[in-house]
Amino acid sequence: MSSAKLPREDWLPAAFNRGHLYRDRVQVQAPSAAGFYAERYAHSDRSVWMERLAAGEIECNGQRLLADGPLAAGDRLVWHRPPWQEPAVPVLHQSSIVLDDGDLLVLNKPSGLPVLPAGGFLEHTLLTQLQGWAPQARPVHRLGRFTSGLLVCARRSASRAWLSAQLRDSTAQVAEASPGQSCRKLYRALTQPLPDDWALGETRVVTAAIGRRPHPLLGQIWCAAEPGDPAALPSRSELTLLERGAEACQVEVAIATGRPHQIRIHAAAVGAPLLGDPLYRPGGLAEPGVLPGAGGYWLHAHRLNLRGPTLRGPTGECLQLEAPLPQAFSKASSREK
Repeated sequence: MSSAKLPREDWLPAAFNRGHLYRDRVQVQAPSAAGFYAERYAHSDRSVWMERLAAGEIECNGQRLLADGPLAAGDRLVWHRPPWQEPAVPVLHQSSIVLDDGDLLVLNKPSGLPVLPAGGFLEHTLLTQLQGWAPQARPVHRLGRFTSGLLVCARRSASRAWLSAQLRDSTAQVAEASPGQSCRKLYRALTQPLPDDWALGETRVVTAAIGRRPHPLLGQIWCAAEPGDPAALPSRSELTLLERGAEACQVEVAIATGRPHQIRIHAAAVGAPLLGDPLYRPGGLAEPGVLPGAGGYWLHAHRLNLRGPTLRGPTGECLQLEAPLPQAFSKASSREK
């Protein structure tokens, strides 16, 4: 394990960041700058963008726009977003390190910590914390903000490219995972009660396609695809029932595809959304007033197998990594039905 010292604090308190510049280039002539932004960033309507124009937050080709007007193809826009307050987030501890060989760095990410800037987070991210004590390390993949567990990082760009290919190839085909594949990812999740005829130890395959549907806050959102949608993404998850409780079931999930919010959507598709998930409802559709970043659900990247010429376990086998389950998993699913 690396001797690098991790911060001691449990949480970073809510704080204002330094603001951010959003750069865009107009592809097709637009009659209105406010209309362009309202379509480009659907989280704010036209009236809000008019206020931002009046405040001088937007520039076109290096000049501040103080009133709405048409845009020409090729115009370069910059939105100077003022500082905003980012919520409190967990801080990584020494115990968060699962493996550190000087290049490969695997962390047990806590729930509530975003990996990369997105969804209102700019500086309160795992990436920012890494820059403080392992400046060359970069995440190889993402986990949702409220998904805990194994997160793979690497310091060398060549290692990141190779590991990214492994993780991508492991979820590239809609096919049953084989024991010999180079990468195997297993998740644990708490769901609402599964159907009574689902026996302990039984594995069921979920192949509900995932596609975009209209959403009043985002314009579109990923959820269970509409039947006949030609743009729907084929997907496959294997859910194994491990424990059944009065309020929750604990399942192991192996994914053979890596679609957006796949586990959350597939659990909802079988009628048992992840416990505490405010977004996806039974059937796999999304609540119209909720955003994907809303938390409360229980999902944990539990085990990861990596195989390659530079990744070997103590006896030469593939590297097998595990992040211990949060205590809430055993507490919630151990209550007898």
